[in-house]
Amino acid sequence: MTFTTRFAPSPTGPLHLGHAYSALLAHDMAVAEGGTFLLRIEDIDQSRARPAWEAQIYEDLHWLGLSWPQPVMRQSDRLPRYRAALDQLTALGLTYPCRCNRTDIEAAAGAPQEGVPQFGPDGRIYPGTCRNRPASEASDRDVIRLNMEKAVRAGDLRSFTETGPQFEGKHQLDPEQLIPTVGDIILVRRSMGSSYHLSVVVDDADQGITHAVRGADLFEATQIHVLLQSLLDLPTPVYHHHRLIRDENGKRLAKRDDARAIAKYRTEGATPQDIREMVGLPLLSG
Repeated sequence: MTFTTRFAPSPTGPLHLGHAYSALLAHDMAVAEGGTFLLRIEDIDQSRARPAWEAQIYEDLHWLGLSWPQPVMRQSDRLPRYRAALDQLTALGLTYPCRCNRTDIEAAAGAPQEGVPQFGPDGRIYPGTCRNRPASEASDRDVIRLNMEKAVRAGDLRSFTETGPQFEGKHQLDPEQLIPTVGDIILVRRSMGSSYHLSVVVDDADQGITHAVRGADLFEATQIHVLLQSLLDLPTPVYHHHRLIRDENGKRLAKRDDARAIAKYRTEGATPQDIREMVGLPLLSG
C-alpha cells in the first residue's frame, strides 16, 4: 500500500503558521517514503465555509511549494457517503436522535462531581437525556448521537499506532475510558449532514490514508475515530500527532491570528524557506 498522507483544512479563514507546519510535515513525510500527499477540503460546515478562503488555501499551499493529485476531495460533495455510513451504524442499533441544546445539556449535567470529567474530545460529555429515543423519530431538528455503551460492546476494540513524539507507541481502546470520558458523541450535526468525527473517518478510508498527520490537540479524538473505524469495518491508519505552533505567550494559533497568516508573510516578502525556518522544519536543498 502506498504511503499516503493528507492535509485537510477548513475554508473558514486564512491559513496560519500552524497550518503551514502541518501541511509541510505531511508533505515531507510522504516524499521521504516515495508516497503521496493529498489535499482535502473540509467544508462540511457550509454556514462558515467561503469560496474565497478555499481559493486562498490553494494559493498559499502552492506558494509553499506543495502539490497534490487532482481532483481535490471536498466534503460538501460527499453527503450521500456520510449518510451511508450513518445508516450502517443505525442498522447496528447504535444511534439515536437528540433534541437537546447546549443549555439543556448543561442543566441535565448538573453540578460537577469530584473526579467525574465534564468535558471530553467532543465537548461537554452528554448526560444521555435522549438515549432511549428510537432512530425512527429523527427529524431535521435533531442531531444524531452514537450510543457509546452499545458501541463498545458491538465489536472488537482496536489498538492504533502513534508515531508522534508526544504520544509515541501503541494505544489500545479502553471501554472503561470511552464511556465516562468521551460519552455519546455527535455523528450528524443539525443542517450539516455529518460531523467532523464521522466524515474524517470515512474520508481517510476512501482516500487510502495510511498515515494521518495532524496536531497534538486531536490526539484525544483518535479513540473516537478508531472506534468508528472498527464499527464501520474501515482500516485504521498510523497516526502522527505533531507539536502545535504557538505564539510568544504559548497560546495555540487560531485562524483569527491574521498576523501570522501565510498570505501576510508572503506579502511582506517572506519566502517558503523562511516559513520552514519559522516553524522548525528542515530547509529544502537547492
